[in-house]
Amino acid sequence: MTPTRDDVLDRLRHATSRITASYGLELFDLQIRRESMGWVLRVTIDRPAPVADTAVPATEGAGPGQEEPIGIDDCQRVSQDLSALLDVDDSLTEGLSDYTLEVSSPGLDRPLRGEVDYRRFTGRLAKIVTREPVDGQTHFSGRLAGVVDGIVQVREGRRTHRVPIALVSRARLEVEF
Repeated sequence: MTPTRDDVLDRLRHATSRITASYGLELFDLQIRRESMGWVLRVTIDRPAPVADTAVPATEGAGPGQEEPIGIDDCQRVSQDLSALLDVDDSLTEGLSDYTLEVSSPGLDRPLRGEVDYRRFTGRLAKIVTREPVDGQTHFSGRLAGVVDGIVQVREGRRTHRVPIALVSRARLEVEF
């Protein structure tokens, strides 16, 4: 029986999660895409969100909600280990012919996914788009000011918007210099 694409993705996620965990990292996203150059297996890794009571101090020069970023060395280690595993275990990529493996970080303008991220990046600039209007608008841009009962608070100047997380269609951090 030929595995479905979901079966392949599940096996890849499980194997990749084991590798990232061995380095104290986590799998942020995994995609298989057909692009002009052929199939691409795109793996995005991240550091786990710090636990509030045991948060590690931010690196020098880091602002609120910033911890040590994913570096090239992190991506290289995960890429080498995952590549070696994929070379010896054909069942992980069954049905997927020649592909390119890419390992990267979520980036400075990373997507925000759920309450944990809104808490983790409190104090950072973000853009949020909702599926339905909230107080007459669907686009919000400002500094994250926390989450209370599933409502993310976004400060825009003197005004604080209260946006239900359930209505968010997409949200990203803004790059700050």
